[in-house]
Amino acid sequence: MRRYGKHTDEDDIRIRPDRRGSRPRTNIRPKHENAVEGMVLTVDRGRLTCLVDGRTVVAMKARELGRKAAVVGDRVALVGDLSGRKGTLARIVRIEERTSVLRRTADDDDPYERVVVANADQLAIVTALADPEPRPRLIDRCLVAAYDGGLDPLLVMTKSDLAPPDKLLELYGALDIPHVVVNREELEKGDAADRVRAHLEGRITAFVGHSGVGKTTLVNALVAEERRRETGRVNAVTGRGRHTTTSALALPLKGASGWVVDTPGVRSFGLAHVDPSRVIHAFPDLEPGTEGCPRACSHDEPDCALDEWVAEGHADPARLHSLRRLLASRERKEGD
Repeated sequence: MRRYGKHTDEDDIRIRPDRRGSRPRTNIRPKHENAVEGMVLTVDRGRLTCLVDGRTVVAMKARELGRKAAVVGDRVALVGDLSGRKGTLARIVRIEERTSVLRRTADDDDPYERVVVANADQLAIVTALADPEPRPRLIDRCLVAAYDGGLDPLLVMTKSDLAPPDKLLELYGALDIPHVVVNREELEKGDAADRVRAHLEGRITAFVGHSGVGKTTLVNALVAEERRRETGRVNAVTGRGRHTTTSALALPLKGASGWVVDTPGVRSFGLAHVDPSRVIHAFPDLEPGTEGCPRACSHDEPDCALDEWVAEGHADPARLHSLRRLLASRERKEGD
């Protein structure tokens, strides 16, 4: 049905005014040249706490960023109210290029990868020597994620008063990973904290481990007292810890330059996002031997050139075994 007659004049047509005004749409976005740089310390329900010029500022993501999300460790550009006063809110208008990314998936079948921390230099993998028992499969997976993301690994073994570290040290000896062995009594005295702090100074270190290994207790020993977080206990029946850390948080290192990032305890560490070809970069003594490998070699098949490379004496056989164990961890659940 016609709304107007056959001989409609333009004066007969009524135009509904645009509520948003008459300004035409444009793809040109403001450059925000006066934006101030900050670092994301934590993210909580859409609100991001950032460090800007020595003070904390609460901000939200600007609409023009779309689906791009900022995570702990990100360097961001902010505009708006940067005073840090209670009730004020700034806007994050730009996320700077990342130097490293620690990522994980919920499991190996999950296509959705989660960025845990950005721009960290080091990944401290925290494992208890007992109560709960060590889980080498989970450690292997964290190592793969570190190598894939461009982070240097550090192995921190806690609760040495309950069990010796010899077996774990033997298992990872060929990888030449820096390690520290600590227990609660040493942390309370400060001796162990100093040993760990020596590996963290001047760096941004993400701490990861499953619940109950003493990760948050360790972090608390490394930061100022007013910044310490709640800790929990291991369940005597299940042997698992209770999640006390629910979101990642960056904290300044006490008595030295550097940052520690406490992350929530993990029960699994999916590696669906990892390209196996990138893991070999963490093995510079083996990488040249891959030149003779067939295309898309898994480095664990009959035609792999690494077997001949090691047989000729270019690298330690234990190193090749460690590489293959790490690559195989992508195909196995950590409880297998």
